[in-house]
Amino acid sequence: MAGTDRTKNELAAPSPGPAVVLVAPQLGENIGTTARAMLNFGLTDLRIVRPRDGWPNERARAAASGADIVIDNVQLFDRTADAVAGLDYVIATTARARDMVKPILTPETAAARMREAFAGGGRAGLLFGPERTGLENDDLALADALMMVPVNPAFASLNLAQCVLLMSYEWHKAADTTEAERIEYQQTRPANKEELLGFFEHLEGELDRFGFLKPPEKRPSMIRNLRNMFQRAGLTEQEVRTLRGVVAALTRRYPKGEGPAD
Repeated sequence: MAGTDRTKNELAAPSPGPAVVLVAPQLGENIGTTARAMLNFGLTDLRIVRPRDGWPNERARAAASGADIVIDNVQLFDRTADAVAGLDYVIATTARARDMVKPILTPETAAARMREAFAGGGRAGLLFGPERTGLENDDLALADALMMVPVNPAFASLNLAQCVLLMSYEWHKAADTTEAERIEYQQTRPANKEELLGFFEHLEGELDRFGFLKPPEKRPSMIRNLRNMFQRAGLTEQEVRTLRGVVAALTRRYPKGEGPAD
C-alpha cells in the first residue's frame, strides 16, 4: 500500500537523511514522538508498516508537537519488504542478539555506515520494531546490519522515540561541525596582550606599594604565578577594565607613592 497522500509527498522537501521505518507500531503517541525526534535532527522520511491503530492518527499529530512535515508525508506499507525496497543499505535495531550472522553495530558506527552509503550515491534506512516485542526475524533478515545500543544490561529498556532520537542524533553528529566549546562574548572581546600587561603592571605596582611582593628574592616567582593565574582565566577586555577598577577602588585611600603604615 503506497503513501496516503501522493500530492503532499511530492511537494515535501526530500529527506537529507535515512528513512525511519516503524514496523507495526502500537500507539499513535509513539509515532508522534518519533516524528518529533526525527525532525529535531532534520529527518523527514517516516515509513510505517501496519500501524495497529490505523492511519491517519490524531494522537500521533498531537504528540508530534509541530513536526507536521513528517506526519503529513508518512508513507504506509503492508509489508516491511515494500517499505525498504527503494533503499540500498538498511540497519535494523534490536535489543538482543539474534541467531543471525550479521554485523552488529553501535549507534555511532551505524551512523557512519549510513553516511558512507549516502556518500556513494545510495539511500539508507533504519528499521524499528513494535514497542513490546521488537522486530521479527523475517524483518531482521531484510537488514544489512543490526544495531544494538550499549545500555545498562540490567535495564535495557528504551522506548521507540528514545531509540529513534538516539539514532537521529548520531546521524546528525556524524556530519556536524559545531565547535566542541565556544564562548559568546556578547558586547566584548578577548583581552589582548597590551591590555593584560597594563593590568599586570597596575596590579604589581600596587602590590609593591603595599608590601605584598616580599621578600625581594621571591618577587619574580610571585609575579609569574599571578600572571599565569590571570592568563588561564581567559579574561575579556571588559573584565580587565573591571579588575583595574577593583584595584583602584581598593587602593585609592592612599595617595600615589604611599602605602599603609607598617
